Amino acid sequence: MSYLIRGASPYGGDPADILVEDGRIVAIGDALSSTGAEVVDAAGLIALPGLVDLHTHLREPGREDAETVETGSRAAALGGFTAVHAMANTDPVADTAGVVEQVWRLGEQAGLVDVVPVGAVTVGLRGERLAELGAMADSAARVRVFSDDGHCVADPALMRRALEYVKAFDGVVAQHAEEPRLTAGAQMHEGDRSARLGLTGWPAAAEEAIIARDVLLAGHVGARLHVCHVSTAGSVELLRWAKGRGVQVTAEVTPHHLLLTDACAESYDPVFKVNPPLRTDDDVAALRLGLADGTIDAVATDHAPHAVEDKESEWAQARPGMLGLEQALSVVLEAMVETGLLDWRGVADRMSVRPAAIGRLAHHGRPLAAGEPANLLLLDPASRAPVDPAALASRSRNSPYAGRELPGRIVATFLRGTATVLDGKATR
Repeated sequence: MSYLIRGASPYGGDPADILVEDGRIVAIGDALSSTGAEVVDAAGLIALPGLVDLHTHLREPGREDAETVETGSRAAALGGFTAVHAMANTDPVADTAGVVEQVWRLGEQAGLVDVVPVGAVTVGLRGERLAELGAMADSAARVRVFSDDGHCVADPALMRRALEYVKAFDGVVAQHAEEPRLTAGAQMHEGDRSARLGLTGWPAAAEEAIIARDVLLAGHVGARLHVCHVSTAGSVELLRWAKGRGVQVTAEVTPHHLLLTDACAESYDPVFKVNPPLRTDDDVAALRLGLADGTIDAVATDHAPHAVEDKESEWAQARPGMLGLEQALSVVLEAMVETGLLDWRGVADRMSVRPAAIGRLAHHGRPLAAGEPANLLLLDPASRAPVDPAALASRSRNSPYAGRELPGRIVATFLRGTATVLDGKATR
């Protein structure tokens, strides 16, 4: 299939035509033509490289009532993503070559995005002994990112061994930074508001203590460390310090931590319960500045679908997590572009180029240029609409943006030259 994309604005610049043939961008220029190509009218639309998510929960195998690889892949495509990293906390846990290959093959069958399995660091996410890291790296899934996300690798000796092990195949350990003894029973960010609401607090120090420890370990070992869902101003300062010393550390921030604060907990609506919790206005400001100056490398969704019975309950009983794939770029547009903190090239860097580099995905995060893989999206930046959870492609409905008007609409997504989304609708 060939496509002639008429009048799109690559990276928000001057309009140009983009010709896509045989999975690649053949040419970018003025007044291009191609016999037989399907023409896509992209006047007023911004063209960006396809987005890459380092942090997606697809729930399959084990919780197909909340999400499947196929439904999550469709949500990702509708959000402009062409690759997602599927987290390991499935049932069974993705801690063997067999399970990561199963997830990878399900992604191949869905064919909407490249599904890249994340392997568990420890067996069963229990933090007791290392999982089959080498076998997962050598599997058909070629795992390069390992994480016990949802659980912190709290044992420093075990964390050191994991960092040493993944060096052999250029892997990275993605840490859920949470000192568990400081967050026992935690329900929300620790502060005046948690005290007033009567909810046990999750202190910023619990995240920052683990980041401080792990950047020292990564520097000592000379291995790659990635910090998941950074949420505090102190964490940003620690990352800035570590990068200044040459530590191979990267980090991500979620869209919801760029936009929402702990004030959402005032409603006691469990849709706003997330781990790590929503923080303060000052934290949000620091995260935005950290993303703008590159201290935080990437935006990652932490897309966490939950079945109704797991989420619609009293705050204390509800499971933490919220949807994120379909609104990620809209939130970044509102929090970072409309505030002047990032331009469109900056968005492409933080949502495509750097996450692809961290995950060692050679065919994603590539520039929009002739000869490159045709992984790209078209966005209407002028569109604004309220979020309707019932209209989402995810099998779950726990969106924190329900009813909120957000800017931007994904009009088309192309994976290796095949349209997975056209006219704002999934093609399969």
